[in-house]
Amino acid sequence: MKRAITSSQAPAAIGPYSQAIVCGELVFISGQLPIDPATGRLIDAPIADRTRQIMRNIEAIAREAGGNLAGIVKTTIFLTDLADFQAVNSAYGEHFPESPPARSTVQVAALPLGSNIEIEAVLHLPPA
Repeated sequence: MKRAITSSQAPAAIGPYSQAIVCGELVFISGQLPIDPATGRLIDAPIADRTRQIMRNIEAIAREAGGNLAGIVKTTIFLTDLADFQAVNSAYGEHFPESPPARSTVQVAALPLGSNIEIEAVLHLPPA
């Protein structure tokens, strides 16, 4: 059984997909762009600040699902330029001071809306 999660504190989906899907104790959070949910636009900022915006969006979705960033077990970071890796790594690490999740980082040719970064996540919910 699955159910969709929608948070008004995170950007609305820009296509036919859900912000997240809960299936059992896992929440699959769709790839998030550095979009300010208040404006619906990509933020114009350095890659580290874009990473922080994405993490705020992921955190809002995690809260709506009943969890938090500490429950994230896996992320995938998509970058259009791996030269941004160190700046992204530093900003990303601020959100996981203990037991960071498993992670993959890959370079891609392009991302939606011309973004240079996207992050998706898998969250494990605490037992009810």
